[in-house]
Amino acid sequence: MRSDWIIEAKNLKKYYGNFCAVGGISFDIAAGETFAILGENGAGKSTTMRMIACRSPISEGNLTVNGYTVGADDRKIRSVLGVVPQENNLDPDLNVLENLIVYSRYFRIPYEAALERSRKLLDFIRLSEKAKAKVDSLSGGMKRRLVIARALIHEPSILLLDEPTTGLDPNVRQEIWEKIDDLRSERKITVVLSTHYMDEAEKLSGRLIVLANGKIAATGHPAELIRSRVGKFALEVREAKGVPLANVDHSITAVSRGSLHIYFGENTDELAKLMPQYGSRPMILRPSNLEDVFLGVIAS
Repeated sequence: MRSDWIIEAKNLKKYYGNFCAVGGISFDIAAGETFAILGENGAGKSTTMRMIACRSPISEGNLTVNGYTVGADDRKIRSVLGVVPQENNLDPDLNVLENLIVYSRYFRIPYEAALERSRKLLDFIRLSEKAKAKVDSLSGGMKRRLVIARALIHEPSILLLDEPTTGLDPNVRQEIWEKIDDLRSERKITVVLSTHYMDEAEKLSGRLIVLANGKIAATGHPAELIRSRVGKFALEVREAKGVPLANVDHSITAVSRGSLHIYFGENTDELAKLMPQYGSRPMILRPSNLEDVFLGVIAS
């Protein structure tokens, strides 16, 4: 067992009545890494995050956070966790600065220390000029950044981000990604991220697990998963309904998804040789990505 595992889950299960939301998963997260839990809605991502955050009791298995046992040492665990929930549950009756200071009271942080930390965090998330503004006047991206800042007020060693960019515009998602990158590089904080966005998991995570129906369907580094599961490149052909897949050798993998044909391989020249068979149908030759892996895992 590695000494730097900060979160360890062994045969973790969660039942709601007779329904098994999480079906015996095991994973380890190292201190200082960004770890993603990837899956469709209902796959068990948020349930797993709630168990880590001590917000939902474990049905079976073992889960430790920073050396403490979930279910026995919950208060100690919460003291080292910063939690960013799916919803922006800020207090609309308080201004931006007050949202941070009032939240700091849960951790018994003295007022002067809370004020200093709050001002530094507002500078970090680029909201200093909005310190006196009401929450309702903020954009969706600003609210999301403020929720992240609030989760950092007690200087946690672990940050849990549950679907942090759902519903945000692409440019705002990029802003959030930038802040997460800053946390990882500047503060050496451990980040655990749940998401159904493939590009988010691919860009941010050092390692990830893919959940499907409450079980781990794949695990590894995004780039390693892409190489091992689908190869470097993909030829994507659209409007191919009714057209048989081309005969390919063992170096190319052919997949049919409705009217979409996809061929995966290590060499663009070999994939390009298949293009004339499809005439004028729309097609693109591109690098493979995590979405290719995810769709393959879910379909298997």
